[in-house]
Amino acid sequence: TASQLFEFDATLKFVKMWGPDNYAASFAHTVRIDKQDNVWMTDEGSNMIVKFNPAGQVALVLGRKPEALDYLERFTEEGHKETETPPARPGVFNRPTDVAFDPEGNIFISDGYNNSRVVKVAKDGTWVKDLGVRGSAPDQFNTPHAIAADAKGNIYVADRGNRRVQVYDSNLNRQRIIDTVAAPWSVCVSPGPTQYLFSGDGNGKIYKTSLDGKLLGWAQTGLGHGQTGCLVHELHCESESVIYKGDCSTWTVSKMTK
Repeated sequence: TASQLFEFDATLKFVKMWGPDNYAASFAHTVRIDKQDNVWMTDEGSNMIVKFNPAGQVALVLGRKPEALDYLERFTEEGHKETETPPARPGVFNRPTDVAFDPEGNIFISDGYNNSRVVKVAKDGTWVKDLGVRGSAPDQFNTPHAIAADAKGNIYVADRGNRRVQVYDSNLNRQRIIDTVAAPWSVCVSPGPTQYLFSGDGNGKIYKTSLDGKLLGWAQTGLGHGQTGCLVHELHCESESVIYKGDCSTWTVSKMTK
């Protein structure tokens, strides 16, 4: 019961639970919907990203859940210390945080709390490439906490610890750095002919920028909760004027309109 995925209709009536007793359900982090209405669950605890088709069946699994044997091999047989973080390697995630898709269906993963990189995977699950190590220089990350894509396939990585969004093309070539949104906990790109980037910080502020990073406005949300931190953990842009916010301080989801 540590990680559950629920569906509600437009009137907020409960519809169903997705993937009950799923092996990858350990520590929920984000959920995204692609243009084919597949549902993607990023689970930080199991180090797995699961794709459900619209019927609720598991269609693709990326990553691998650590097993008890892994612990014995690494720490008992190989003599590693628990304070060490294993190096990032292809096919294996370490506390991944979010997933996004370009127009061709390629999959981009922010990975994450222990790894410090962005990963590109082909739509059939084939590992393509990854970029980044921990640091503060361009193409380095300090807690890549969310990811989004625009209609042209540009990828927006919320580099939370470095208080910036790094922007890449679909081949992970850096295009620009946006530093007008404080510490981005989550990002989304609105649909439509003119797209905008929305970003939320942990203290409840939501920022709206042009795709080139010009700050167009911001709003304070979550006031009066008696909480600080984690007030904007996930964002979904239904449109330029309708935004959904996941708040992990108060365990609520809010629909906000312009």
